[in-house]
Amino acid sequence: MKKLLPTSTAGSLPKPSWLAEPEKLWSPWKLAGDELAAAKRDALLLTLKEQEVAGIDIISDGEQTRQHFVTTFIEHLDGVDFEKRETVRIRDRYDASVPTVIGEVARSKPVFVEAAKFLRQHTQQPIKWALPGPMTMIDTLYDAHYQSREKLAWEFAKILNQEAKELEAAGVDIIQFDEPAFNVFFDDVNDWGIATLERAIEGLKCETAVHICYGYGIKANTDWKKTLGSEWRQYEEFFPKLQQSTIDLISLECHNSHVPMDLLELIRGKKVMVGAIDVATNVIETPEEVAATLRKAMQFVDAENLYPCTNCGMAPLSREVANAKLRALSAGAAIVRNEL
Repeated sequence: MKKLLPTSTAGSLPKPSWLAEPEKLWSPWKLAGDELAAAKRDALLLTLKEQEVAGIDIISDGEQTRQHFVTTFIEHLDGVDFEKRETVRIRDRYDASVPTVIGEVARSKPVFVEAAKFLRQHTQQPIKWALPGPMTMIDTLYDAHYQSREKLAWEFAKILNQEAKELEAAGVDIIQFDEPAFNVFFDDVNDWGIATLERAIEGLKCETAVHICYGYGIKANTDWKKTLGSEWRQYEEFFPKLQQSTIDLISLECHNSHVPMDLLELIRGKKVMVGAIDVATNVIETPEEVAATLRKAMQFVDAENLYPCTNCGMAPLSREVANAKLRALSAGAAIVRNEL
């Protein structure tokens, strides 16, 4: 029998301090070569164990083998020059120096498949693997070749589909695409963003998810959130179209955000990963706070479709805080599970 309210994380978890500088995004590796490869595997086992001990039901890799949720995937592709950098505005929020697309993009080798096989060997739990979504990938690059956001997104969707099929074959149960850009470029999302996402999942038999958040707890994001007013209704712009898509799970931000819960009505029938843990603060939620968020969501999401989750990744937090938040998530889900 399938467990009710299975818990999971949105993606990244803090890296151990011997692998990379903690509490920092884009943190450089502290090792190199074979030592780095071994250290990444050790970190994978550690993050797996920490999730299991905290009572997390659907295990992720915690993104231990990647520096960043988008660029690490792009680094492995042909047609992108990481030496040739341009400054672009990311998600209309902050400037970043990014690599340049200089030719046809292609994937000549698998990116995460070996790490996924390794994780699969070490746990009996269902595993979820995150990939960057096409729209968020193009938002993290300077395109000097296609000169069309849409065209590049379709190319990336094909590449993501190749990777996703191999991840499925490696035993991944849920493949998640991270699309924070969906909360910014509404017209594009409806015109071709959801369509490219469907291209990325074409032919998959495992479950598929899209994670749409308001970002890590970094200053650029928290400053942006302050401009959004008392109600964050971004999801309203594309939920109707997403509800009609073939994506199985929709992962979103609920706890401590200004997202009105009734927007979940727009995706009725979908499985929803309800973010019940705020990743932009070191304050540890109580199990009762988590339970309260889940109960609110259950007005719009049937219990069998509800997946308690974190709002976003937790890479910038300390391991101690992240683990305490995971335990709170599990304990809160258990309260509601018992009520049911």
